[in-house]
Amino acid sequence: MNFLYKHRVALGIFAVLLAVAVAFGACLFALVGTASSSRKMTVVIDAGHGGVDGGVVGIATGTKESDVNLEMSRALQAAFEEAGFSVVQTRPTEAGLYGAATAGYKKRDMQERARIIRENSPALVVSVHQNFFSLSSRRGAQVFFRESSPLSKSLAVRIQDALNGMSECVKKSQALKGDYYILNCSDYPSVIVECGFLSNAEDEALLLQGDYRKKLSYAIVAGALNFLAADIR
Repeated sequence: MNFLYKHRVALGIFAVLLAVAVAFGACLFALVGTASSSRKMTVVIDAGHGGVDGGVVGIATGTKESDVNLEMSRALQAAFEEAGFSVVQTRPTEAGLYGAATAGYKKRDMQERARIIRENSPALVVSVHQNFFSLSSRRGAQVFFRESSPLSKSLAVRIQDALNGMSECVKKSQALKGDYYILNCSDYPSVIVECGFLSNAEDEALLLQGDYRKKLSYAIVAGALNFLAADIR
């Protein structure tokens, strides 16, 4: 954690600038330098679902959640790398992580994600998903954390605050506790970011736009930087 101690002030300044870029749709990395160092912190990005597990589907286009997750994860990787981080993707392609699609494939898939997280000893983990709800008017990004992990809660709160600050946010949300495998499989600060509701046509339309995914990525990185600058002791 010495890297964090030495760079907390720089990370905090960078996070503020990134939050401004998110709020006003500016191109952040044209305005500021990156948080570079000879020793980069690692972030694990987990694109949910994949392969035969497509997740939920978009209400208007039928787009699979797994495809949206992958595109969002790639945008998030680019944003973290521009900010000076090393990024590991658990699922870098459309394929699942389970091998053959035989009995128990879901368990094998999740176990492989956990293995990747543990082997890379990340500063934090962001698992990317999309939401779905029976009431189609429900929309917006929602962050989840493991209740027994104070660091994960702090990370979730800061990312949620950054997402709430986006101009597209129609209703501010609170970070919520969740009992999910990806949050429980390690002690590294971990969150699930449900980027929007595929059951809402407006959210779906936004999530299919590359520019919006990029803006979402900036917000997530802003929250992560705030967490790393202020919450790690």
